[in-house]
Order: sequence, then structure tokens, then C-alpha cells
Amino acid sequence: MTPDLPAPGGPGHGTLLGVWAHPDDEAYLSAGLMATARRAGRRVVVVTATRGEQGTTDREDWPPARLAALRERELAESLHLVGVEEHVWLGYDDGSLARADARLAVASLRRIIEDVAPETVVTFGPDGMTGHDDHRTVSSWVTEAWRSSAHPADLWYATLTPEFHLEWGPLNERVGLWFDGAQPPVTPRQDLAAHLVCRGDLLDLKLAALRAHGSQTEALERLVGAETYRAWWSTESFVAADRTGRSVSPSSATGAPDRRGASYDGRRARLRPGCG
Repeated sequence: MTPDLPAPGGPGHGTLLGVWAHPDDEAYLSAGLMATARRAGRRVVVVTATRGEQGTTDREDWPPARLAALRERELAESLHLVGVEEHVWLGYDDGSLARADARLAVASLRRIIEDVAPETVVTFGPDGMTGHDDHRTVSSWVTEAWRSSAHPADLWYATLTPEFHLEWGPLNERVGLWFDGAQPPVTPRQDLAAHLVCRGDLLDLKLAALRAHGSQTEALERLVGAETYRAWWSTESFVAADRTGRSVSPSSATGAPDRRGASYDGRRARLRPGCG
């Protein structure tokens, strides 16, 4: 039976680790899950690979350094709203992940997994949700780090249900959600590891977490309307991966070193959510 409130583990224990490509990815795909875990007294740690400095079409008013600083502040506020106070930047340039040294990135993430010792790790599936190269690369890094780690965590990939596609398909196409060649994920409800429906104050909290990323979400909310935007990402679905890095469910869709990042210590479309 798929739980409606999928806080990882039993009552009062279990750490959740989320690994994402850009600020706002974590809010769209897991704000409800993070808030639910924190309300249960669980530790939540978020890792973000880039500062999303390419996430604009207005490069004159928002050059990369200025946008990166803004998005750092937005992410801090969004995480604070859902109760998350532990965050790690990997320090990569936005849009560079497919060209980065995967060995260094995987090693960094493996160290994070072993240090944080999560019960559950959440990230993109191999599809990258929207098909974004950075998303897909993060998925491959996390999968390999998890697979090669000695720590026995579960790995959950963010996915979508057939019901989501049925309800929101026209809107997804209208805003250009999917990158060219993308294979959007789809997993039947019965095959999910967890499915969270945000309602009431939990949905209010998720909406606030999304609105904190105003540089990415304000124009999109205006475009689709406040009520539609509120309902659009009100569900969060996850499918478990096996140790080969494949989704357990058969129904799920399936370079040169970067000078930055890979240190644990250390757009396409303006309106496409969670993409840069």
C-alpha cells in the first residue's frame, strides 16, 4: 500500500537527503516531503549542485554573478520555510554538469552520503524529470554514489503519475515543461515508493517555499494563475531505485573536467519550472 504521507522511516527517526541541480528543484519536487519529515523531528539535508545563475533570459539586468547571489538567498529562505537548516553547495557552474569530471562529483556525493548517513536519498530519475542535462547528470552522479557507498540508504527518484499527466498535460505543453527529446517519467500509483498529496497548511507551506524562489516562479505563477499554480505541483511522487540504479517499477520512464565543484568542503525557457 502506498503511503499518503511518506515521511521516511518510522516515527521520530530517519534522515532524509535530497540532491538537486538548481535552487527551486527541491521545492517543486520535495518541499512537502521535507516539511513532513521536519515536522516529525527528522533531520533533512539538501545538496544543490549549481547556483542556477543561467536561469534567466534577461542577461543584461541579471548577469550570472548577480543572479547567483539572488538565488542563494532565495534557496536559503525556501529551505528555512520548510524547516531545513542544513545545506551543501557543490559549486558547479549552471549548465556545466554534463562536462564535469563525474569521478570527482561521485566521490564527493559518496562522502556526503556516508557522512550524513541518510535513511532515504531523493533526487531526479535518469529522465531528469524535464529532460534537463543538469538534472540527468545529477541523477547519474547520485545513483553511482549511492550504489558504491557502504551506507545502506534507500534511493527514491522523483516521478509523476499517469493522473498527473492526464490532468496537467496541456499546461505542461503550453509552458514548455519538457526539453526536446525528453521522456517524462510516469509511474502508476501502485508502483510508487511514496506519494504525498499536499493539502491545507502543508500545501500553503509548499506554495510559500516555491514563491521564495521568486526569480523563477513569480512570472510562471502570473502566467498560469495563482490557483492553478497552487494545485499544479501539489503532489509529490517517488519510485524506488534498485542497486543497478534502475527504477524498481518497470512502469517508470526511463567530458572535460570542470574547474569548479566536486568538493564536499568547499535556459532554455524562462518559465520552465525547476530548470536552471
